[in-house]
Amino acid sequence: MDERVLLRGLFDAAVAAADPAHVVPPYLPAPPPGRTLVLAAGKAAAAMARAVEGNWPGAVEGIAVTRYGHGVECQRIEVVEAGHPLPDAAGRGAAARFLSAATDLGKDDLLLFLLSGGASALLVEPQPGLSLADKQAVTRALLEAGAPIAGMNCLRKHLSAIKGGRLAVAAAPARVVTLAISDVPGDDPAVIGSGPTAADPTTCADALAVAGRYHVVLPEVARKALEQDEWETVKPGAPLLARTEYVIVARPADAVDAATGRARAMNFAVVDLGDDLQGEARDLGTAHAALARQHPPGVLISGGEATVTIDGTGRRGGPNLEYLLALAVALDGAPNVHAIACDTDGIDGSTDAAGACIGPDTLARARAAGMDARNMLARHDSYEFFRQLGDLIVTGPTRTNVNDFRAMLIGHPGAR
Repeated sequence: MDERVLLRGLFDAAVAAADPAHVVPPYLPAPPPGRTLVLAAGKAAAAMARAVEGNWPGAVEGIAVTRYGHGVECQRIEVVEAGHPLPDAAGRGAAARFLSAATDLGKDDLLLFLLSGGASALLVEPQPGLSLADKQAVTRALLEAGAPIAGMNCLRKHLSAIKGGRLAVAAAPARVVTLAISDVPGDDPAVIGSGPTAADPTTCADALAVAGRYHVVLPEVARKALEQDEWETVKPGAPLLARTEYVIVARPADAVDAATGRARAMNFAVVDLGDDLQGEARDLGTAHAALARQHPPGVLISGGEATVTIDGTGRRGGPNLEYLLALAVALDGAPNVHAIACDTDGIDGSTDAAGACIGPDTLARARAAGMDARNMLARHDSYEFFRQLGDLIVTGPTRTNVNDFRAMLIGHPGAR
């Protein structure tokens, strides 16, 4: 089997492991005596909502907000598309409607909240005194600084009127059941989508520390409110969260396990490097190149969320593309090493590609095309590098999200 076909098959297995049509129905709760309101947010929101519609035994109503292009047709749940990774007015409008609908629920009603990665940007309702432009500026600064997702969401939830458990509080005294597809290392409910229905142990002081660490300039109203602990999130043990339940229905480990199982079924020796790898994408690529050079034949699989700190002028690729370019540079044409890196949502960073593949000939082909791989890596120009080589993997939206997927094939396809 061709190496790229084999690697693409592993990625497809990883994505299939988090398909909302399969992972949502087994965890649906019993219908309540009263109304069922479905609110869904994230890149998988529309697909999760459709999975509920196809399996819910009674009446259901609601709203799903997802990224532009990630919607699917639903019959009873309205689908709204909004901006990601930068929030926009459509996402703010959806958040206001979420809060209004949740507030109308009574003790016999159920809020079924469907959450997936991307919700932090897609569901935006600034604290009083903040504007949408303020939230956009903070998000942009965190992205460009390469802040890890836990830090990003710590600050974002403290500047939000819907995150950090506040949606669950709005729904009280109704029962709240959250079904989540995790896209964060560690699968922390307080971090996934900035936890609209989850208790949050981080504090206003933590949020200020994040802003300082990543040089985020906060509006004066936000700085004062955080310094005076006025925008604190809902803490563990809060009475208004007494009727909340939280279930993770798919996680990065499931994707890694599915790909690992597929490789082992083909009799490959497989090493699972972990589903929670973090850090600068280029540093991770360099480290994995060193590992590949000394590893026996087999497949090395990993997941997690790498970041890219912007300090160049090229067309920025996402973390998977930057990882692969750094990997190719560090391998420098090493024989019999092929690799794939893709985001399971089908969108690497803000590009139109899920990721790409590399092989021993990648740098030679780049030189023949007049490209300097090291220079393009320095400029974060990984998208253009792989575009010119024709090595981008374009899947379109997968309508799920369990974060980055990486696999390295060491040795030819017959090596076991």
